Amino acid sequence: MNTLSSVVIIDWLRLWRLLQQSSLSAAVLLDAFGNPADALSATPAQWRELGIAPARAQRLSRWRAGNDPELAREMDETVAADLAWCEAPGHRLLVLDDADYPPLLREIADPPPLLFLSGDDSLLALPQVAIVGTRHPSLAGKADAQAFAAELASTGLVITSGMARGIDASAHVGALGVAGKTIAVLGTGADRPYPRENGRLYAGMLARGSLIISEFLPGTPPLPMHFPRRNRIISGLSLGVLVVEAAPESGSLITARLAAEQGRSVWALPGSRHHIQAQGCLLLIREGATAVTSTGHILDDLPPMMGFLREQSVISQAKAPLPALEGNVLRVLEALACERRHADWLIAATGQAPASVLHALSVLELAGLIAAVPGGYERLG
Repeated sequence: MNTLSSVVIIDWLRLWRLLQQSSLSAAVLLDAFGNPADALSATPAQWRELGIAPARAQRLSRWRAGNDPELAREMDETVAADLAWCEAPGHRLLVLDDADYPPLLREIADPPPLLFLSGDDSLLALPQVAIVGTRHPSLAGKADAQAFAAELASTGLVITSGMARGIDASAHVGALGVAGKTIAVLGTGADRPYPRENGRLYAGMLARGSLIISEFLPGTPPLPMHFPRRNRIISGLSLGVLVVEAAPESGSLITARLAAEQGRSVWALPGSRHHIQAQGCLLLIREGATAVTSTGHILDDLPPMMGFLREQSVISQAKAPLPALEGNVLRVLEALACERRHADWLIAATGQAPASVLHALSVLELAGLIAAVPGGYERLG
């Protein structure tokens, strides 16, 4: 559900179109003027003084003058279509200064100023782990991606990937297979599943309560330059990135290296040096990635990042009240009472499935209501 008015959404869309979807240019203007409305009211000369490319400043000039019919149609008719997409059921435009903007993503060097969302946007408040890899995996690689995704999703983690063929698609499928949640970050508009063969996966994700994300306008085609850009979002949303199989030149290594730059964990599955799709993982391990062979290795690395998310959640609580807790989450909170309890004890006490309890613990920890401590969990306050 959008929290922005239609007028504000139109300002964001117009600025984004004038800047030809340049996140760096948008960051400069928002830093200088504070909001898209004031940025649109600035003069082309002011844009150029701030370092905005002359071609984009010229687009502002032509739009103001009204002497470019094609640009006028883009800024009126096409923006109206964009607005209709954003306001359709199940869709949302999330912007950088929104309280719901993911805190981890906001911390990266180049956070996307807009996110077009389709599906369950509440997943952005849950901890995520990215699983990425080659588009041409071995059968074993596909099986590993599905298995790791399924096991991690069963603990309540959201599995994030890029919906590319191969490892990405296998990770999404693995999460859905255990009724888990998954997020796909696209290099196209959020309304354009890519590649076409993943159209059924795209529809299945939306039908089963998952989420599609893109920083690109609806209708944006699959341009090569867009896929490296989306990789920073995959890593930026996540606590860490697992690379299952990748050749040395794979785009998955870009995602992994971005994750390292962003201070996130990087994990890689080791394999034979004779297998081309294992060589990228071996390279990452030499560069400092953690070699993993089980989900336990990944879960052991998560508590420090969970603490960061909990801090961000506590800060955001000062701005907005906590949402109502689901029944199973509330039962786990009540079971904790004022005593420290292990997850196994909570599973037995509440009679819930292990995955349900672990999911509830993740939600409560992110909400700042409980903390992971030696020997289990305890309530805060």
